[in-house]
Amino acid sequence: QVQLVESGGGLVQAGGSLRLSCAASGLMFRAPAMGWFRRAPGKEREFVAAMRWSGGNTLYADSVKGRFTLSRDNAKNTVLLQMNSLKPEDTAIYYCAAGWTTAVLTTAYDYWGQGTQVTVSS
Repeated sequence: QVQLVESGGGLVQAGGSLRLSCAASGLMFRAPAMGWFRRAPGKEREFVAAMRWSGGNTLYADSVKGRFTLSRDNAKNTVLLQMNSLKPEDTAIYYCAAGWTTAVLTTAYDYWGQGTQVTVSS
């Protein structure tokens, strides 16, 4: 059974930092790619970043490039999203996802976590 569990969300002031973690279990060879998405109030879920467990290029949304960094710890089956220079517009529920390819579309991912709230105050 595939399970993705996010943690690390919270309330932070603008300009601050948070690190989100996604612990994956049961993936085996079912989902070589991991991604983060977010959904702000009243908006659609949008792509944030994605990478493969095996390495290679990491994809970032233009809105987070230079501020967010995605990394992985293969030994712990964990992906980390380091978020720096946070802005109020980064406020959203952040979801971890697993799939076959590092795509920006939600439909490319088969497995999803429950989400973790990130709130950035101005």
